[in-house]
Amino acid sequence: MEQLLQNIKQCRICEDYLPLGPRPVVSAHPDAKIVIIGQAPGTKVHASGVPWDDASGNQLRKWLNVSVEDFYDATKFAIIPMGFCYPGKGKSGDLPPRKECAPEWHELLFDELKQVELILLIGAYAQKYYLGKSTKKTLTETVNNYNDYLPRFLPLPHPSPRNRFWLIKNKWFDVEVLPTLQARIKELI
Repeated sequence: MEQLLQNIKQCRICEDYLPLGPRPVVSAHPDAKIVIIGQAPGTKVHASGVPWDDASGNQLRKWLNVSVEDFYDATKFAIIPMGFCYPGKGKSGDLPPRKECAPEWHELLFDELKQVELILLIGAYAQKYYLGKSTKKTLTETVNNYNDYLPRFLPLPHPSPRNRFWLIKNKWFDVEVLPTLQARIKELI
C-alpha cells in the first residue's frame, strides 16, 4: 500500500490540464473499513495536502458524527477522491474531477483495501462511477433511495456550504439518511 500511495502522489498523468499543477491528495490503509469517495480537492485542500480540510470536511465530519482524529485515522477511513488533484475553476464552482484518476488508480487501491465494509459515495460523479446503471435520474433520487445500495454503498450529497438549499429542501436527509449513516459508522469504528 505504501508504494502504491507513493506512486499516486507522484502521478503526473493530467499535469497539462491542472491550473495549480499536480498535488494528488489521497489517504488509505489496508485496515480501513470505510472508504470515502468524493469529487476532487478544492484550492484549500490543494494548498494543505490534507483531504477534506475545508468547510465541506467540517460538515462531512458532523454528518458522520466522528472526531477529527477518527476521520484522519487511515486505519478507519480511506479517503479516495474521484480526481486526486484540484481540477480548476468553472463557471459555477470547481471543474469536474479529472477523468483519468479513477480508472488509473481506484481498482489498484481497492485491491489493497480488503477490510472495506462501507463505501460512501459523495456527489454525482462518485455515484455514477460506482453505481452505474442503478444510479437514479438525479442525485436527490439516488440519495433518497440509499437503502437500495446498502450495505456496500451509501450515496450522499456533497457537504459543501453551496448545498445548504438542497439540505433545506430535502429534510428527509437529516431525518432518514443521517441516522442510518451515523449508526453504520459507529458500528464500524
